[in-house]
Amino acid sequence: DEEFDELCFEFGLELDEITSEKDIISKEKGEEKAKGASDVVLYKIDVPANRYDLLCLEGLVRGLQVFKERINLPRFEKIIPAEGEGQRLIITEQTAQIRPHAVAAVLRNITFTKDRYDSFIDLQEKLHQNICRKRALVAIGTHDLDTITGPFTFTAKAPSEIKFKPLSQSQEYTASQIMDLYRTDSHLRHYLHLIENKPRYPVIYDSNGVVLSMPPIINGDHTKIRLNTRNVFIECTGTDITKAKIVLDIIVTMFSEYCEKPFTVEAVEVVYPNGKTHIYPELAYRTEKVKPEYINKKVGISETPSSLAKLLTRMCLKSHVTGNGNHIEIEIPPTRADIIHACDIVEDAAIAYGYNNIQMVIPKTYTIANQLPLNKFTELLRVDLAAAGFTEALTFALCSQEDIADKLRTDISATKAVRIANPKTAEFQVARTTLLPGLLKTIAANRKMPLPLKLFEISDIVVKDPSTDVGARNYRHLCAIYYNKSPGFEIIHGLLDRVMQVLEVPPNEENGYTIKAAEGTAFFPGRCAEVFAKGQSIGKLGVIHPDVITKFELTMPCSVLEINIEPFV
Repeated sequence: DEEFDELCFEFGLELDEITSEKDIISKEKGEEKAKGASDVVLYKIDVPANRYDLLCLEGLVRGLQVFKERINLPRFEKIIPAEGEGQRLIITEQTAQIRPHAVAAVLRNITFTKDRYDSFIDLQEKLHQNICRKRALVAIGTHDLDTITGPFTFTAKAPSEIKFKPLSQSQEYTASQIMDLYRTDSHLRHYLHLIENKPRYPVIYDSNGVVLSMPPIINGDHTKIRLNTRNVFIECTGTDITKAKIVLDIIVTMFSEYCEKPFTVEAVEVVYPNGKTHIYPELAYRTEKVKPEYINKKVGISETPSSLAKLLTRMCLKSHVTGNGNHIEIEIPPTRADIIHACDIVEDAAIAYGYNNIQMVIPKTYTIANQLPLNKFTELLRVDLAAAGFTEALTFALCSQEDIADKLRTDISATKAVRIANPKTAEFQVARTTLLPGLLKTIAANRKMPLPLKLFEISDIVVKDPSTDVGARNYRHLCAIYYNKSPGFEIIHGLLDRVMQVLEVPPNEENGYTIKAAEGTAFFPGRCAEVFAKGQSIGKLGVIHPDVITKFELTMPCSVLEINIEPFV
């Protein structure tokens, strides 16, 4: 297990966990349900989303064998049948409105076993979920070729005109009935929306009118693949031709190893509505050239061109050095649709070299990180407020509209609050414009604690500001609250004086701070003062209005201070 874990890591994968069906069921549903489940060891391997060629056992084993240099990368071959003998798939113009593209291929004289068959179905399912975007872009159909006769027609018809026996059902249904039948199916109901509101449904027929499939919902039962199936017809229909080609290439490259002539695929001719034809699968090999020094520089290593070529060959990218060692020529196989840019090749070279083997170096740019002045200032203030006997609280940056408006006796339009477009809960509708509701809610949750409660928080509030590029601005506020049987205004006033003392701001008008009587909707009339410093109003302090206290489900009076600390940075 440890060796395999190490091998996966070297290959750029992660062995997520070693488990069994029994373990999985008992974790999810409890011990009782897991009785009788299999104890066979299962490896859960995390595969990067771009490596479609590693999504099944065949591809993963082949990739690891090449990586370990036990086998050479197989060469995939497309066999084009003699004139008039090959299969044809004719696309009609009716498909243009709903699912315009189709590609196809044939796997001849294939030998299935139970495990191979399961892997074959499993790969299709993984591709459907991943590159096919839950069948929206591509849907895969695989059929027993010996039960049908070509040429095949891909068309679109009204739901009432389509009638066939769907996979694993006992009778025929029309397309509309099939939609109703699968509306409750846990697996297939997620795909119904792709076509159900369309006037025509896509469907594939053989020359005798037998339905192969109704993509992207279900195949017909007539062409079902069994363990004794020898010839497989694969069709991929979709709205994205590039993805359809990739999906077809992946399926045929993964399972052609079980054909009588391994790694060969029989081509199918696809006829378009305009009469043009194209042979699929493309199975295209292409070559790219990369300079060795480019790879060395990007990864931070100094390997010779020949050893870089060897590293890339181990990653299923057959490479050799050309032009006096100035270039590495890399052949990209059809299994590697993820190689789009030179950097993808560099990444594979780095994986084969081993991330752990790359030397760590200090970056050439000489920069020393520093704390943001505002954050450093906040840290220092927190220590002094704690020393003054106040306890720090950390509350959510999002709150409900009531918290910052109705409960504080003000109107939501006056708050300049930033709203969340699609809030998940009523508690998280807007970004807070004041820290006060968070502290009042904290006190409400801690009413059982012995009095007095002295809390503070230094955090950001958010208000709309059309002058900024994002339309909103953050301000760092300090809010402190004193909750007791008496309001304790003098305690909060004393805290303000202490804060100004540690900031070395004198209590005068010229260059210090002053407080002036004011009114605030959340404060008791005549018990509110505005704080001025640095020539501007920085906040308020005072005794909270009784209505506000009751709205937050509190019973005692409290006084509060809230100021913007940014002018002091």
